[in-house]
Amino acid sequence: MADTYDVIVLGSGPGGYVAAIRASQLGLKTAIVEREKLGGICLNWGCIPTKALLRSAEVFHQMKNAKAYGLSAENITADLDAVVKRSRGVADQLNRGVTGLMKKNKITVHMGTGKLVEPGKLEVTGEKGTETLEAKHIIIATGARARELPKAKSDGERIWTYRHAMTPKELPSKLLVIGSGAIGIEFASFYNDMGSDVTVVEMADRIVPVEDADVSAFLEKQLTKQGIKILTKASVGAIEKSGSGVKVALKDKAGKEETTEFSHVIVAVGIVPNLENIGLEDLNIEPDKRYHIKVDELGRTNVKGVWAIGDCVEGPWLAHKASHEGVTAAEAIAQELGNAEVHPHPLDRSNIPGCTYCHPQVASVGMTEARAKEAGHELKVGTFPFIGNGKAIALGEAEGFVKTVFDAKTGELLGAHMIGAEVTELIQGYIVGKTLETTEAELINTVFPHPTLSEMMHEATLAAFGRAIHI
Repeated sequence: MADTYDVIVLGSGPGGYVAAIRASQLGLKTAIVEREKLGGICLNWGCIPTKALLRSAEVFHQMKNAKAYGLSAENITADLDAVVKRSRGVADQLNRGVTGLMKKNKITVHMGTGKLVEPGKLEVTGEKGTETLEAKHIIIATGARARELPKAKSDGERIWTYRHAMTPKELPSKLLVIGSGAIGIEFASFYNDMGSDVTVVEMADRIVPVEDADVSAFLEKQLTKQGIKILTKASVGAIEKSGSGVKVALKDKAGKEETTEFSHVIVAVGIVPNLENIGLEDLNIEPDKRYHIKVDELGRTNVKGVWAIGDCVEGPWLAHKASHEGVTAAEAIAQELGNAEVHPHPLDRSNIPGCTYCHPQVASVGMTEARAKEAGHELKVGTFPFIGNGKAIALGEAEGFVKTVFDAKTGELLGAHMIGAEVTELIQGYIVGKTLETTEAELINTVFPHPTLSEMMHEATLAAFGRAIHI
């Protein structure tokens, strides 16, 4: 007989394993199916190990600039193998942590490749053969993988995806990064700090194009100052691999094409959902316009009892968004199964933050200034520079700014955009504010501690209403 559960989660990334834990907390008999490692791409090959790499690069950067802090450090070198080993160790530690969470929450783990064969039934093929699992509800959380360019198929040697870039066999002498989203810019920043000659090529008219235009411009200026070459409104033509490198034809914004040889190329042009061969077509599960799974506000597909979350549904494709959707889906399932104590809430996409962990860091939530104008808002916009903050100067991190966008009539906080040291930590204050539907009045009347970087959040709000103190 098939193993039977209340909930089966297909995929154990930050959406899947969180959904499984929440379902178990709500008293549901829960199983999770994973074909590789618990924790999924984010924990094993994405968010966590890349941050470990970037931390090593940050420390290396600070050591090379020790003189600016009155310190002496000579003959500073980087051991790439050791840096990668540390990163993998961090990922392995957290993988063990997720394994422990599965045991603690009494979640049954089935290792293998899962496929929906009918509503409520899943076949799992692993090392020991194929087994059939049954559940009242199944959550699809299969995540995504790197999108590849037909002309630049990754080989792990000269042309890399993010997975290859995290475990390099050698430090690139001359690196081309195709794409300037968060992944591309983070790897460009890492390898530049480690000593590679880095070029970034972007088809849009600015890097990190989803961010506020002022942030994009400031980031380009800072990365250029660090030695990274940036080509915007540019395209990639013919790519030819050789034993020693990759010849790439690059066309600049003026239409001039030039072939340049790089030692390595990283392709960072987005993701593709992992939806092949999991039974979607057999069950007639409806896709959306971008070939992800179409779901309602709580994660239901068009097939009763089948749910979907994370990178296989509408974006933004971020780990924290997937986790939130996992909790929502688990609570909605528990409610359907008779739990009257839970009240799942739809995800408000306007309150999902975005973070890029380059140097300097970038963080944002809500509307950009341009988007808010397009939406018809009359605006009050405030900007406060890091150079006006005592803590930033003391840290030696005086490059950056905090920008706020408010509705002039209602005082509603529409968006916040930051670039500089530790802004990926600071942004949460504005996220909480937006979630609580704050206006400028609450932020202005909040006492911010001194000396902290967070004071700039206060000053950027004051600046929007002509009340900034320290500029």
